[in-house]
Amino acid sequence: MSATVDVTTALREKFPQATLRDSLDHPAVNLPAADVPAALRFLRDERGFDLLADLTAVDWAEGASPRFTVVYHLFSTAGHEYLRVAADCVSDLEPAMPSVTALWAGADWHERECYDMFGIRFEGHPDLRRILMWEGYPYHPLRKEFPLAGIETPLPDAEVAAATGTKVIAAPMAGGPFVASPGEINLTEAEPRAKDESWNERHEKPEA
Repeated sequence: MSATVDVTTALREKFPQATLRDSLDHPAVNLPAADVPAALRFLRDERGFDLLADLTAVDWAEGASPRFTVVYHLFSTAGHEYLRVAADCVSDLEPAMPSVTALWAGADWHERECYDMFGIRFEGHPDLRRILMWEGYPYHPLRKEFPLAGIETPLPDAEVAAATGTKVIAAPMAGGPFVASPGEINLTEAEPRAKDESWNERHEKPEA
């Protein structure tokens, strides 16, 4: 039996509500949100998972319950093994999860990005604020209802608005998979366009 299989067994013995998840790459477990700080401390201090390689989230879409799941990717630098830990947010309207910044300093930026993109609050975070979008931006761009082409939003900075010649932008600016046929445009001289521009097309203002 591998060390990682051993650790899932040990985790379930110490935290009985932990359940194994189906996974095609690395062993994975589900935890109740309330168990996250203690279980991750156990994995770090007693099982050698000393690196928080990544922290992200899944939005299962509006109507799903639970809607949001926070995912932690842990790595043992001594054992060279990964473990995936997932925890569902209790509330769909105001999703939250305990912060793990006390365990890994690097969780600071991971949790800020997750808050910014998904709107998940990390309780106990020392400085939870947006890291990519500006403060006051009203949306969370990685939620399922957010359109690929962005949403036109007033720019908060007059200097930036003056420099760009516009008071609103589709933010984030037309993200998503970029497409261009070979020879269609010179990619060194042109910005790619998002495959889905439908939101902007539906909301184009008529010419005066």
